[in-house]
Amino acid sequence: MNTRLVNRRSMAGLGALLLLALTAVPAHGLAAAAPAESSAPSGLTGLEPTGDDMPTVGGNLGNQHYSSLTQIGKRNVDRLAPAWRTHVSAVEPASDDVGQQTTPIVVDGVIYLDSPSGGVIAVDGATGASVWKWEPTEFDTVDTRRGVSAGEGRIYTLADGDRVVALDQATGEQVWVVQPTAPDGQSLGNLERVATVYNDGIVYAHAANGDRAAVVALDADDGSYLWHFFGGPDRDAVYTDVNGNTVAAGETWGPPLPDGTECALIGGATPWIHGSVDPELGMYYMTFGNARSCRSSQDGSLRPGDNLFSSTLVAVDAATGDYKWHYQSIRHDVWDMDNVHPPTLANIAVAGEPRKVLFYGSKSGHQFVLDRTNGQPVLPVVEKEMITDSRQNHAETQPFPEKRLLPECVVWEKLDPDNVPGDPWRAVPNYNGYQPDAEGNLVFNPESYVAADEPFLTYPQNYPSDHRQGCMYDPQWDLPILSTTSQNGGGDWSNNAYSHSTNMVYFPYGTNPVAHWNGAAANGQRAIGQYQTGGILGYDASTGEVRWQNHLGTDMSHGQGPLATASDLLFAGQIDGRLLAMNARDGKVLWDFQTGTGIASAPVTYSVNGEQYVAVFAAGSTNPYGASVTQGDSLWAFKLGGSYTTESGSPEGPDPAPLSIRRPVSGAAVEGATVGNTVLLARGDRTTDTAAVRDSTAQNAMQPTHLRVPVGSTVTFLNPGAETFPGFPNQKEHCATQFFEGEFNARLQPGETYQHTFDRAGEYFFNDCTDPRPTGKIEVYLTPQDQPGALRFLPSRLNLEPKKSIFSPVTSKVFAYFQLPRGYTYDSGAALIAPLSQNPVEPTKVTSLKNHVVLVFDEADIDHNVPEGQTSLTVRLNVLRDGVQEQLTSTATVRVVK
Repeated sequence: MNTRLVNRRSMAGLGALLLLALTAVPAHGLAAAAPAESSAPSGLTGLEPTGDDMPTVGGNLGNQHYSSLTQIGKRNVDRLAPAWRTHVSAVEPASDDVGQQTTPIVVDGVIYLDSPSGGVIAVDGATGASVWKWEPTEFDTVDTRRGVSAGEGRIYTLADGDRVVALDQATGEQVWVVQPTAPDGQSLGNLERVATVYNDGIVYAHAANGDRAAVVALDADDGSYLWHFFGGPDRDAVYTDVNGNTVAAGETWGPPLPDGTECALIGGATPWIHGSVDPELGMYYMTFGNARSCRSSQDGSLRPGDNLFSSTLVAVDAATGDYKWHYQSIRHDVWDMDNVHPPTLANIAVAGEPRKVLFYGSKSGHQFVLDRTNGQPVLPVVEKEMITDSRQNHAETQPFPEKRLLPECVVWEKLDPDNVPGDPWRAVPNYNGYQPDAEGNLVFNPESYVAADEPFLTYPQNYPSDHRQGCMYDPQWDLPILSTTSQNGGGDWSNNAYSHSTNMVYFPYGTNPVAHWNGAAANGQRAIGQYQTGGILGYDASTGEVRWQNHLGTDMSHGQGPLATASDLLFAGQIDGRLLAMNARDGKVLWDFQTGTGIASAPVTYSVNGEQYVAVFAAGSTNPYGASVTQGDSLWAFKLGGSYTTESGSPEGPDPAPLSIRRPVSGAAVEGATVGNTVLLARGDRTTDTAAVRDSTAQNAMQPTHLRVPVGSTVTFLNPGAETFPGFPNQKEHCATQFFEGEFNARLQPGETYQHTFDRAGEYFFNDCTDPRPTGKIEVYLTPQDQPGALRFLPSRLNLEPKKSIFSPVTSKVFAYFQLPRGYTYDSGAALIAPLSQNPVEPTKVTSLKNHVVLVFDEADIDHNVPEGQTSLTVRLNVLRDGVQEQLTSTATVRVVK
């Protein structure tokens, strides 16, 4: 464990309801008990801070993720340690499932959450013991879940087949199961992922995916249908808001297509995440996603208009579903920048006047501060004129908050080994026509591929440039245009937190610029080879000014939401497994703890028997780092003076496997010797000789995309001409532009080659200037050479016992000495390989002497990665001999005491 600075419902309709089970179905755990008296959970509040419990996935109904508990504060957070850990998949009925995106809730000291298998488990908040666990037997669960809700003595969850399920809160037995549909029998969408919300006898469920998706309200007593609201309105749908404004929402999708297709009804505008409730105003607030219909999400040519209610926040009467108002953050969205996240509510002062506000906006990297009574902006919003493409039916203007949280454009930085990794928002070269000059500067080339779009583009008067620079809402058609943020950037679906103490909103974010074009899969291609990073910032709720920003280095936009407390602490998990406690006023990290598996959910805090706990579910996810994320099933709880230790004898879990921070190339690694150390440019494969595959622009059109060669190898880059493919040779110039170091930038005509010798280990990404989508990587590796007896630790007995108490951090150093053979000098890459982790431990200091290297490690970095007793530790380092890079390793046995 490390310390570092840095009103009750009315019936709205009967609906079509399939009631699957009204009788109890046994759960695994406690015996059946009498149903609890109908009531809201203790501590369920609208906009008041939570106390002993956190009964919703948003903390309170306003999704503030703020607790009034203060026992754990900045002065004693260094004594925070684990009280217990529960592997929820190991609880009967056990499974080997890992990974989940759920945020727990806490009611009367019991934690309720989705298990990795998609079931639900109840855990005693003081001991970690299982109270009950529900796994259905007559239908399936779904693997991705984002939280449960509580009310009327029940826990509400979702399951396969668009089921909403109510479980007895005390026993886990099924009380009712329904598959809700609209009154005419129409599907409401895929009710399988989003966290449910309970308030005043109503359960709200949101659909995700599917052709058309809705928010549906159900009677908590029996699951019967009350009302629903679709994001894609019917053709004749007309709404009048509380301000007296009327909009024919159905007409904002353009006329029906010649075959009768209604674009509003066949895709998109999905409510991807749970909503928020204002019990005082009696409103429910929900966010709807981007339009995905009529050809594709990135082709708006067949759906002219604003496309309501896509990329829109809608407020309705919480009891009846009657429309109140809406605010559209993006008109005619063709970028999947839909700002779907849990809306955050607060009562604040703006310019000295009390205001009831709602914070809205995520992927776009900005937030609208709206009056939640009427949807009007409280902080200034400007209408910015946009570049438009005549083929896309773009809106001529888009709303932007005057105060922006994240950069609006990508950064075109010089390619240079001294400039790596560079600015977090740096762009991959060759996109948008930005190509390197002889010095590596990325300079716009008007004759590049983007020139084909120019006849269709209209620039605003007095626009500061004559081309697209990679800025928010830059238009695209069938050629890739890179911009920021992205469908995976900004805040995406991570929750915010609002602190009553600091009057700040805390906004977690990811950096992941994306290239859009009509045929792009997954709503845009994240540029291969870019760094996928992120962090968290705090901004003044009353002014929109950013007060601090901490770019922590990993994506935090996919469930890594923060928790704020009245003691001005901010807790947040990261996908690299670390749980952080930060100073909520300046963002400095005060405490961190390695859980051993990725975190894709928000922490919670609660109190049992007068002791405050902080809990987090460390199960991992895959977005955006794919299979490199270490997934698990661990529910951790911490308190002051916690004394739990893991299998290693230390409180922390071992470091997870390294994350693939850079967006990986497609395809498996190919050993260079099997293909003659040759890469073919702009070809989909190495053998097909047809017109369809020449001059390919596919992302895998570097063959192979991933080439592995040892240090010292010479690789040939070939633009294959008639000698290689006599029938259909390439006809265009193609490039191999290496980034971000700028090692080479070969421009090759058909038939030409370029050779490059790689004399240092590393990964070298490159792409094509003709079209930047094809991207490859050369992995240059060293073969370790063992040096028996070259490594020793002083002392050989590593005493990792805390120096003051079990709660105090380990702060001492470990010294290692590595004897070098004659003629060798230290170069780089020193690291320690510990037995419990796949992630090498880097030294804090390396000193290279005449014939040996002294390495200094923090004990805190080693402690949780080694077991007690006799153990073997290995050090590896890169060296030079006669100017050639090699790698040496050596292993020593030490005795570890904890």
